Amino acid sequence: MRRPILLLLIAFASVVVFAAPVASAEESHSHDVSLLGPEHPVLHIGGFADFDFRANDKHVPGATSGFNNGQFVLHLTSTLSNRFTFFGELSYTAQTTGYTTEIERSIIRFKANDHLGVSMGRYHTPINWWNTAFHHGQWLQTTAERPEMARFGGSFIPVHFVGTVASGVSPLAGADFSYEAGVGNGRADTLSRAGDAGDATNNRAWFGTLAIRPNALYPLDFGGGFYRDLAHRPTGITFQENIAAAHAVWPSETPEVLTEVAFVRHQNTVTDAVYKNWAEYVQVAYRLPWAGAHFKPYARAEQLHIDRTDPVFLTVTALKEITAGVRYDASDFVALKAEFKKMDFATQPDVNMLQLQISCTF
Repeated sequence: MRRPILLLLIAFASVVVFAAPVASAEESHSHDVSLLGPEHPVLHIGGFADFDFRANDKHVPGATSGFNNGQFVLHLTSTLSNRFTFFGELSYTAQTTGYTTEIERSIIRFKANDHLGVSMGRYHTPINWWNTAFHHGQWLQTTAERPEMARFGGSFIPVHFVGTVASGVSPLAGADFSYEAGVGNGRADTLSRAGDAGDATNNRAWFGTLAIRPNALYPLDFGGGFYRDLAHRPTGITFQENIAAAHAVWPSETPEVLTEVAFVRHQNTVTDAVYKNWAEYVQVAYRLPWAGAHFKPYARAEQLHIDRTDPVFLTVTALKEITAGVRYDASDFVALKAEFKKMDFATQPDVNMLQLQISCTF
């Protein structure tokens, strides 16, 4: 308990200390509009949409077929002053019972300088590289779907995080070092949900990440992170949850190489029984130089290893998955994707799937 509370106090103190000079500057230079920022907040709205068709050789949970309206996503950004900004992300997702509306991200951020920014709100948990590199909006990513370890609505890692986060970037020894550290609510009783309205265990979760980008090897990015929480189950039993993750990515077009691994350890706080789970993926892609460089074939192999005796992950299915496809950029803002996916489940029939997708940003 002491460490998360200390992190929260440090974050709050940083905003107070760094924001104070801004207030005094505004008072003494009220005539200088450049110091004050915009007279009124200016809201900018952008968004994403996708439409899909899937065909499966078997009908099993998690592998639907037919046409799908996908997600309609709105991004809202506003500069509140020269140091405060707001960002929001809303999604409307097609379900069998209608549409679900979700506040995916809602963040108020204070930036002291490049080395330190402090924010509060609802985030995509930075413990996983994919989770913060590709947000909602299928147009952003090469593939039609996310890896299983970072799937929206999945339970392997906490996809969302509600709390406060400190972050920054510092150049050192020919490389850029970026960090994030946060404290907030842990998972809800439903593992795929964040603690939006409070912490289910009254025991804050915390995380820390570090990424390194050597200037001489641009755009190489590698690093890792650690997440700690107390997961609560409806049975009343709690489990200490430790997540360690690492990534090494070359997020280019020629080629694109992405690889991540995540290890999730649960320990029963009553019996001390330990359960270990891990996941990994490797994705490669290359934008072909012919035909206007519109075509980008890709492939991904991934695995999800689940301890079948883990009471926390009883609803999470182990699998091995192979994906191969091609992306065609019809314009700067429209992408067509066709991919084949082979899913080898541990506890249900294997599934072969063909997916066609059109996605855009607007």
